[in-house]
Amino acid sequence: MASSQIIMLVAIVAYLLMMLVIGYIYSKKNKDSSDFYLGGRKLSPLVAAMSAEASDMSSWLLMGLPGIALAGSIAEASWTAIGLAMGTYLNWLIVAKRIRVYTSKCGAITIPEFFHKRYNDNSKILRTVAALAIIIFFIPYTASGFSACGKLFSTLFGADYVTTMIISAVVIVAYTTMGGFLAASTTDLIQSVVMTFALVFVLIFGISKAGGMGAVVENAKSLEGYFTLFKQNVGGVISPYGGLTIASTLAWGLGYFGMPHILLRFMAINDEHKVKTSRRVASVWVVIAMAVAILIGVVGFSLEKNGTVAGLVDKERIIILLANVISEYGVLFAIIGGVVLSGILASTMSTADSQLLTAASGISEDIAKGVFGIKLSSKKSMIIARCTVILISIIAIILALNENSSVFRIVSFAWAGFGASFGPVILLALFWKRSNKYGAIAGMIAGAVMIFVWKFVIAKLGGLFAIYELLPAFVIGLVVNVIVSLLTKAPEKEVTDVYDEVNAEMAK
Repeated sequence: MASSQIIMLVAIVAYLLMMLVIGYIYSKKNKDSSDFYLGGRKLSPLVAAMSAEASDMSSWLLMGLPGIALAGSIAEASWTAIGLAMGTYLNWLIVAKRIRVYTSKCGAITIPEFFHKRYNDNSKILRTVAALAIIIFFIPYTASGFSACGKLFSTLFGADYVTTMIISAVVIVAYTTMGGFLAASTTDLIQSVVMTFALVFVLIFGISKAGGMGAVVENAKSLEGYFTLFKQNVGGVISPYGGLTIASTLAWGLGYFGMPHILLRFMAINDEHKVKTSRRVASVWVVIAMAVAILIGVVGFSLEKNGTVAGLVDKERIIILLANVISEYGVLFAIIGGVVLSGILASTMSTADSQLLTAASGISEDIAKGVFGIKLSSKKSMIIARCTVILISIIAIILALNENSSVFRIVSFAWAGFGASFGPVILLALFWKRSNKYGAIAGMIAGAVMIFVWKFVIAKLGGLFAIYELLPAFVIGLVVNVIVSLLTKAPEKEVTDVYDEVNAEMAK
């Protein structure tokens, strides 16, 4: 191993050790499962904003998004980013404060528990279905993060993919099981800073190596159909990027309304009156981060052309290879290269830790305690919570054994799953008084099932049906929820009274 690679590895190890230290520090502050899963609702506006966005972005920000742009579909990358930017802003604008107030009033610490208490569902069916949906869609999502870590080390250091993937997963699991939500949120803030540095430095370095921004633009224009939002050139095949495709890609933004790990950050804000500050910070960061990530993919085309990153088969690894090139310019740059690689780890870890906690809460809080009524002391509850995180991680590791899986595509499917199953229920639960538990159950199941049906059956028909499954599944979940709610009896007075109390508090 070259000296530059050794220095980078040392920088990465130092970063990982820092995450473990944070986990250890916050392990002393978890007294019960409420602290472990929601941090006692103590997040400051800055931590809430950056933790939400860091946990949202995942490895696809530094790998998936640049990879899609570099592969010839700057249209797909750009419209996806636009949809996500709109979704981020609207989620903070209309959902954040209201769900913070509502969950605090009913005492819910998980999303399935909120659904259960919002609709007073004594049958516990709604809570069970919601918990199962979290487990089904979060495990592959977490696996994609572990996979990104393995790709990083195998690409750069020639290390065995499976071994390094497992080691990375162990570190994530270690600080998450120790520190819980507060550790995850604090590390997310740090990781967002590291991710920002990685994006900005790689962009500046890449433009310099490409011969300046003028050369980058000219090279992009030379590839027919590439430098436009209405065509794509993938593998030399030029195809239109039409209105229906654009609409389905923009639908990525709908996913935000149903993301449990993001909604939990809203629920954990220490003061609902400071949500506006969080919204501004989060929205600005997301727009800048995604724009830079896409531009790195565009720059990568020039770098391929001049031989800087020649022979790049897996486009998602562009930043990894650039970090290796950066490290060749001396000790300082080798350290910076290590920080850039830590940025990829950061993007992965900030999402994986949140997903692990949310999936674990689905089993220990919602199924074990909520559905089966298992009584646990605070100490035993913490033990169960930590064991559940480990169990979920083992399953995710097994799913991540395939090195050739696409980070972007796996995240895309899981994102659609949550958006369609939870998004309509969240919006109607927060803003429609007539919504009832029957509509919520039916809508959630319809949205989740349609994700699979559309992805693996209907989309295969091609033509107008070849769109992102989130859009049709979200609409169907919403429509089914409304129709079933109207066809069944209205919610009980005690349910609507709480809704009115939340409305009154929001009006203050």
